[in-house]
Amino acid sequence: MYLPRHFVETRTEELHRVITDCTLGILVLNGPHGLDANHLPFELNPDAGERGQLLAHVARANPLWQEARAGDDALVIFRAADAYISPNWYPSKHELHRQVPTWNYQAVHVHGKITIREDVTGNLVRALVD
Repeated sequence: MYLPRHFVETRTEELHRVITDCTLGILVLNGPHGLDANHLPFELNPDAGERGQLLAHVARANPLWQEARAGDDALVIFRAADAYISPNWYPSKHELHRQVPTWNYQAVHVHGKITIREDVTGNLVRALVD
């Protein structure tokens, strides 16, 4: 993802805040049929590992649970606020006429390895529903 240096956010607590506020993530895997994106609710365990752990439940009807392999590279995208920014909003637009429109947004991309577990209790599903 292209990310200008002045927009980089590295504070774990802020990244966790976005994930906690926007729990519907997009899980992207490179499976047997190519790239696949699944929209899933995620639960964040902030105390697991160095930067936390994401947990999700995949329904048996979703072929993801059969196609994903433990250890596969995974990307989960959490999308938060976004808005169009008109060049007319910049005071210097009327002086220099060099501003262009942009789209400001807040998103967190989480990279990791997938772990598959079939022995998880209903506690995870209850947490995701809550």
